[in-house]
Amino acid sequence: MQNKLERLRDGMKAELERIKFANHMCVWHAACNTTTNMKKLTHILISLLIVVAQPSYAQQNAADADTMYSVQMKEVKVTGERNWQNDTVRYRYNQMKYYVKTILPYLKEATTTFSELNNKINDPSVGKRERKAFVHAKEDAIKDKFEADIKKLNETQGMLLMKLIGRQTGVNLYEMLKEFKNPLTAIKWQTYARFNGFNINKKYTPEDEPMLEHIMESLGYPLPEHIYGYREIPTVQNK
Repeated sequence: MQNKLERLRDGMKAELERIKFANHMCVWHAACNTTTNMKKLTHILISLLIVVAQPSYAQQNAADADTMYSVQMKEVKVTGERNWQNDTVRYRYNQMKYYVKTILPYLKEATTTFSELNNKINDPSVGKRERKAFVHAKEDAIKDKFEADIKKLNETQGMLLMKLIGRQTGVNLYEMLKEFKNPLTAIKWQTYARFNGFNINKKYTPEDEPMLEHIMESLGYPLPEHIYGYREIPTVQNK
């Protein structure tokens, strides 16, 4: 009996060491291999356009089945010039605004796809085979349309796109990757995100992103009220 317990304990220790080694490899890979990271980030971003509306995920969010997830534009009036606190703040704001403009076509496609798939999967008149065929067809169409362009994004633009997908859909990207890919994939991309100043292991919190919210509002993309309700977002400190 004692020998069995010792063998079990040794086996558990060995397994923990393997997990630790795998996690260390993820950290090393995320921090050191930028080219490979961007290729894999491209794959993850394309996958996110599809995975948010897989059958089991859609069933968990059945209460939102009739909700139209989309990027709705509104009229924005811009008056006067901004008085910046310093050149660094001005540079950060303008750089982020440029990045947001770059990724808006992909964000719009992501939210439109989320809505289409959510409605299709929750339609009781659509059979399982038809749903599966629709998902595969949509995935192929997205790859053909956007894969080459998404590969041109830099790391910050890619991570910003992930953040805005979370903003528009209200999902936790880490939990989504963990459920539909695997825990190791989720850990790896959370590590990569943290290395680049992001955190995908939480739902988007608009109060934490006053600069991004100001940019989205100025471009005509308000915070989705059906997800967040009405909120007063702190203004950007620019004076």
